[in-house]
Amino acid sequence: MLDIFTWFSDWATAKMGLDITTHLGQAVHFFIEDSLKIFVLIYVLIFFISLFRAQLSPEKVRDYLSGKSRWSGYFLAVFLGVVTPFCSCSSIPLFMGFLAAGVPFGVSMAFLISSPLISEIAAFMLLSMGSYGVYIVTIYIISGTMISVLAGYLADKFNIEKYLALNIPKTTPSVCGCKSVKEKAVALVKYANSFAWDTVKSLAIYILIGLVVGAFMHGYIPQEFFVKYMGADNIWAVPFAAFVGIPIYASQAGIVPLVQVLLMKGVPIGTALVAFMSIATISLPEIMMLKKVFTYKLLMIFIGYLFVAFMATGYLLNLL
Repeated sequence: MLDIFTWFSDWATAKMGLDITTHLGQAVHFFIEDSLKIFVLIYVLIFFISLFRAQLSPEKVRDYLSGKSRWSGYFLAVFLGVVTPFCSCSSIPLFMGFLAAGVPFGVSMAFLISSPLISEIAAFMLLSMGSYGVYIVTIYIISGTMISVLAGYLADKFNIEKYLALNIPKTTPSVCGCKSVKEKAVALVKYANSFAWDTVKSLAIYILIGLVVGAFMHGYIPQEFFVKYMGADNIWAVPFAAFVGIPIYASQAGIVPLVQVLLMKGVPIGTALVAFMSIATISLPEIMMLKKVFTYKLLMIFIGYLFVAFMATGYLLNLL
């Protein structure tokens, strides 16, 4: 099904008089194919996910967790993190909403990490890499889930909720006005379409920047460069990938084209995913927002845990 994007890119590149075997031809072909594929996938995916997301509220999550084990809560939080298309900064208000609704702290923490870390947009974009994409997405989701669930468990075990900087008051569910089934369906479709378009527009600049950088890397930077500095033989490649991502803020959709190029150039999957995870989850804007909710001690615990977890994941995946 995705071959249509490749066919169109072949046709467009030829129409422009470019030879696909040249550096410029490869870069332009990469940009055209991936930009079309990414924008279409993002719209369709977010449209359908928005239909589910419209039914979500912190109170419903709290009520669903009532009577269930804490482990069920951790995995539910990860699932909600996957299907909510938020960046790290926009996950924080919902994290606070969960706490205000009485959702356990560890469950809320698992959501806070998994929401930006495990992106459904990124997963679908990585799937476009073919059979190898399925392998990458599987590793990506499993590792992200383990990091998020373990964070929730440790948060409850060591009672780090006491390091919150704010005393978030508990709220009670609000009651909404009822509509007919037809009115609800029409409203949901309008909401999903509006949210999908707004999301595509808000991500467009990040995606285009990522694609331009990725196209340049794909067409002009030789594979030997990446193998030398980010290859499996460089023991410092993984911590470098984790550290360099902290000051960078970008959406997951904008990062994926860069990850694709790194993998195509021979960078080990562990190192490439560590760079992705760090950029998506430990960004300076998120740290600044979390400082309003976390004490310095809790903030350092949060950053330190993710940094160590990402490096451990990277080294482990590179050994497999």
